[in-house]
Amino acid sequence: MDHSILLFAAETPPALGMEIRVPLSILHFLEFAIWGAWFVVLGNYLNSLQFCRKDIGRIYATMSLGSVIAPMFVGAIADQYFASEQLLGVLHLVGAALLYAMAQLRTPRSFYWVALLYALAYAPTLALANSVTFAHIPDAARDFPTIRVLGTIGWIAAGMSLVFFIPPGQQVNNRPLLLAAVLSLLLGAYSFFLPHTPPKATGSEIPFLKAISLLKEPSFAVFYGVSFLITLALAFYYSFTALFLEKGMKVPAQKIGSVMTIGQWVEIIFLFTLPWFLQELGMKWVLAIGMAAWGIRYAIFASRGPLPIILIGIALHGICFDFFFAAGFIHVDNTAPADIKVSGQSLFAVLTYGLGMWLGTEASGWLNQYFTREVTDTATGLTVKETDWTKFWLVPAVGVLICLVLFLAFFN
Repeated sequence: MDHSILLFAAETPPALGMEIRVPLSILHFLEFAIWGAWFVVLGNYLNSLQFCRKDIGRIYATMSLGSVIAPMFVGAIADQYFASEQLLGVLHLVGAALLYAMAQLRTPRSFYWVALLYALAYAPTLALANSVTFAHIPDAARDFPTIRVLGTIGWIAAGMSLVFFIPPGQQVNNRPLLLAAVLSLLLGAYSFFLPHTPPKATGSEIPFLKAISLLKEPSFAVFYGVSFLITLALAFYYSFTALFLEKGMKVPAQKIGSVMTIGQWVEIIFLFTLPWFLQELGMKWVLAIGMAAWGIRYAIFASRGPLPIILIGIALHGICFDFFFAAGFIHVDNTAPADIKVSGQSLFAVLTYGLGMWLGTEASGWLNQYFTREVTDTATGLTVKETDWTKFWLVPAVGVLICLVLFLAFFN
């Protein structure tokens, strides 16, 4: 008997059954449909309410601020006390109520505080959704991309549906927020029927503090450090690309949601091929390609070329996300000990979706205001805002280049 064949068979992870794949796929579909329904066009909606650019940047930053605060505590709770799927359900039910409240508000101050409360509810669900998924799949590198791709499809479906909620020729209204509230209500109820994911931590040590101890390993510290720095630049994309398309490239408001989904369509392709790239190129070069794609995208935006060229920059979002965030989540799962996997994912979320995006979003709002001036429209005689988009996009382009150099030099 060939014992090498038996050894190979024993080491090959079993196939992922449909009884697990289907509920986890629905989870990711709804998780990102909620976010995609309102987040991309929020700046356009707030602009229609006459919020200034700094207010828009601050409100966008609430999601990142929530990602700094909430995951640290929710990750520890999920690791030690409560099942992850139950926490997921409660947070999305609370989120549905807060999204509905946001849709009714019309002043910057009240909108900011409710948006911050929503961020505290939604931000931890990103790490919780990943932890539920990783707990029930046999092979993270093989199975996670094919499940996570449903999240991308959910984002696309939500974004493209906005053409039915925003009448042609009109500005963005509050209906994207109402759509997100309904989707959050659905996922909140559905979460209680997900595969049971009980806490795994033992002992008295706080799981999140134990996850921070992973930074003692130099390569992992570089990974987390560069992840934080590069998401400073990522925040520019989420905060102002939709407004750039509407005001800088003259894309009709009702089409912006659909145009922005181009990046997600590309994301689907590369999610399916991500396992191959990880195997052939290794984690370091996959992450480096993702960083480089971010820099190229911002350079394209800064060029202010014709719309088809700008659409190439949007399409690069698929590579940016898959080769950095999706691969990064896999890297964390492969590295973090079993008893702190939720906290390990939460730490990654805190530094990227949280601290990095928060500081980057605040900076993008201030910088966009700095490069924006009020001018008189000669055709109508009205005062309008005019932004120097080239200078604005050059800032994150240079920042990404610096991050890429640091990563290639120090990550092993």
